[in-house]
Amino acid sequence: VQLQASGGGLVQAGGSLRLSCAASGFIFSIYNMAWIRQAPGKQREFVAGISRNGISTSIGDSVKGRFTISRDNAKNTVTLQMNSLMPEDTAVYYCAADGALRSWDNRNDYEYDYWGQGTKVTVSS
Repeated sequence: VQLQASGGGLVQAGGSLRLSCAASGFIFSIYNMAWIRQAPGKQREFVAGISRNGISTSIGDSVKGRFTISRDNAKNTVTLQMNSLMPEDTAVYYCAADGALRSWDNRNDYEYDYWGQGTKVTVSS
């Protein structure tokens, strides 16, 4: 099983980044997917989740209206589009897969089955 996240980097406040996560080694289409971030010295935070078929999404309150999540089950990828970035968005962003029959709005990070290695996003003011 592998979740390979990419697309992080350094960006100025107000800018945009697009994170991608490529999945392999499991049946991607039957897993809810999520992006979860962890800022230095803080707990993990749910950013966005998407249902197995990609129709339903959930966006965390702190990024609502700025971030969107999407997936392509044919390519086994999940994407996080981040706009209007702010310094407080600085964190390591992880993609995660949840194979149980739970909501795509699962805020319990301990319930996710698979995790990527993370990609670092730094937003300068």
